[in-house]
Amino acid sequence: MFVGKENFKAEYTRSLVENFAKPLADCTPLEKYENLVKLVMKTASAIRTETSLRHAAEHQKKIYYFSMEFLIGKLLDNYLINLGIRDIVAEGLSELGESLDALEAIERDPGLGNGGLGRLAACFLDSMASIGVPGVGMGIRYRFGLFRQKIENGYQVEEPDAWLENGNPWEQAKPDESVLVRFGGYVDRQYKDGKISYEHKGYSHVKAVPYDVPIVGYGSHDVNVLRLWYAQPVHDRVDLAAFNRGDYAAAMKERADIEAITCILYPDDSNGTGRTLRLKQEYFFVAAGIASILRQYKKVYGSTKEDLMHLPEHVSIHINDTHPTLCIPELMRVLMDEEGFEWNEAWDITCRTVSFTNHTVLPEALEKWSIDLFKNLLPRVYMIVEEIDKRWREVLDKESNLGPDTRRNTAVLWDGEVRMANLSVIGSHSVNGVAALHSEILKETVFKDFYTLQPDKFNNKTNGISHRRFLIQSNPGLTKLITEAIGDGWKTDMTQISRLENFRSDTAFIEKLRDVKYQNKLRLADYLYQTSGVKVDPHSVFDVQVKRIHAYKRQLLNAFKVLDLYNQLKANPDLDINPYTFVFSGKAAQGYAYAKEVIKFINSVADVVNNDPVVSQKIRVVYVENFCVSNAQLIYPAADISEQISTAGKEASGTGNMKFMMNGAVTLGTLDGANVEIANLVGPENITIFGLTSDEAMNYYVQGGYNSKDECKKDPRLETISGQLVNGFFKNSGKDFWGIYDALLQHNDEYFVLKDFDSYTKAWRDMDKAYSDTLRWGSMSTMNIARSAFFSSDRTIREYADEIWHTRYDKR
Repeated sequence: MFVGKENFKAEYTRSLVENFAKPLADCTPLEKYENLVKLVMKTASAIRTETSLRHAAEHQKKIYYFSMEFLIGKLLDNYLINLGIRDIVAEGLSELGESLDALEAIERDPGLGNGGLGRLAACFLDSMASIGVPGVGMGIRYRFGLFRQKIENGYQVEEPDAWLENGNPWEQAKPDESVLVRFGGYVDRQYKDGKISYEHKGYSHVKAVPYDVPIVGYGSHDVNVLRLWYAQPVHDRVDLAAFNRGDYAAAMKERADIEAITCILYPDDSNGTGRTLRLKQEYFFVAAGIASILRQYKKVYGSTKEDLMHLPEHVSIHINDTHPTLCIPELMRVLMDEEGFEWNEAWDITCRTVSFTNHTVLPEALEKWSIDLFKNLLPRVYMIVEEIDKRWREVLDKESNLGPDTRRNTAVLWDGEVRMANLSVIGSHSVNGVAALHSEILKETVFKDFYTLQPDKFNNKTNGISHRRFLIQSNPGLTKLITEAIGDGWKTDMTQISRLENFRSDTAFIEKLRDVKYQNKLRLADYLYQTSGVKVDPHSVFDVQVKRIHAYKRQLLNAFKVLDLYNQLKANPDLDINPYTFVFSGKAAQGYAYAKEVIKFINSVADVVNNDPVVSQKIRVVYVENFCVSNAQLIYPAADISEQISTAGKEASGTGNMKFMMNGAVTLGTLDGANVEIANLVGPENITIFGLTSDEAMNYYVQGGYNSKDECKKDPRLETISGQLVNGFFKNSGKDFWGIYDALLQHNDEYFVLKDFDSYTKAWRDMDKAYSDTLRWGSMSTMNIARSAFFSSDRTIREYADEIWHTRYDKR
């Protein structure tokens, strides 16, 4: 750790010569950036070593958090803040003629995630390190991430996210800790000494190489690790015969097939090859992770069967949604086939070790695999899954008063498929939802039969976010203002931020808060102009919806509101509303045609609005391409209105709503996900709620009674907008929007866009009036910040640690 500015300057210039054999003046910007990272890594590695030794000596229970995604964002600025040395480094670099901001801009966003699932996992790792929970993230080192989104002529275009083209200076390869993962082959059963043994034969091997990334906790007390697995051939070779005859593709085929496993996040699974690759990915990182866990455990606690019986006392394996569900049968396989445990012993250890978080109520997101695919790719694991299903059915046979559909609803194997969500519930000791409403919906619908049988297994853990990343780092102006008002204790104890309530009617504070927001709008406005070419008014109201593009998230409803405003302004240019900047951003899955059409529609509305000489003086629309952590950190602090408008009952939690709230935006939303808890915390005067409730929406789904055509006919605005979708209104964009039109009017508007439109636009007008009252809006903004402590991921992780993982942590 640097003891001062002069010490940093000396270390920085000395290490440049050591690392690159050049003086500062001759180094490239990339070399200067990498040199700074190496200095931070040196400090982080020392703390990491001390942390590991301390945890081992104290026999602290370790949490292994398995997730398909870890959307960690750029690390340099975050780690300088967490280590408490950002000011020293910035000043030292400035005196050397360098800019910290310029060096930070060189860093690429790691392509390790897509949306809320991955960002939640990253926030959880941050909180574990910051409050002293011994934690290890287990994930995949994707070479090209999901994709880099470009918007061309209004359409989403996917490009490879080559985030590793300059390497990743934050990672340390650990080839000596590699694991061999098996695919395919067959299982040979033998009966010997009164026991059946199983031997996996004829399989192909893949080498899983771990790359460790440090997770630096705030205050630099602890550094945990994110372990990312990368697929490589077991033997570094090519087919020389094929190469020498000029068939270079064939010569490299084995390597290419293996490296494809860790090439792309969420490859298109609309075909058999894609589904095989996805299942390979899931087993690959699970098998490697389980082997790594047991290897480390044996070093600390011993390797006998008696030692391994205590695994649940020292290890928790948490599976983040269903992608890592194979942790359950894989741990069973290792305990039985490699460690010699009988079924009942292995099952007891597994169930007491594994816990599961569900993140969705959407049927299509509850993973299922073809039994034929599963059996052929993972023959031994399938045998274990088959036995789990068989024994579960035997449990049900002993139950009385089962519902008529209980066996079907809870089976792991049914109708030719392996149901991963059911396997997760059966093989875990804890199942949690991620918001109060979501957890109730799980108990009442998705896992109703499981809840009836095992109610004590189910619990709620409302999601949280890292206030260090999304407030302290993202919004330094607001951080300074809060600290001036209440001191800096809130940085480590977020509950102290509630003291801001005392300033909700303080005109001086509200004026400063408004100025902070304006400065953040200036920063975002510059970014929008640089990236999209659209100039926006920083004095306008910033109305923002940024999240993954999906029908249930209803970006379409927001776009309809904007188009309706356009229509009103064309009819009445003097319409009494504040000036607005409407900001959209988010990616659509590569194979999700409807979501891609919505993106094109939003951009077409933007073209119409922004190119109208009259309307564009009042409203502007911007679509920010390639939504990621870095541009999110510009967007959240600048927002006035937080659009959280999903169909009630469909959003598990949402975390964007929390990030906006923490930065002083006011929520316009449905009673869905964590919006319910935001509303309860801030009170009805500091949030605007509209639309169907989850019960009302569910009633329509179950009982019927909703007719979207009738809904459209009774509102002239909707008749106009639906006509504009297909009557050539958007001819300049080169497209009519029949896919959207049909979804709304031919397929009865599954997500109630038309049903909620009137309620939504009235609620928006209420917010527009509230914004015009400067003191009222400032009070609303202040109360949202003051009541945001509940949504710190520190609180969430403490709940996991106390109630699920049963591990110790710093109880500051």
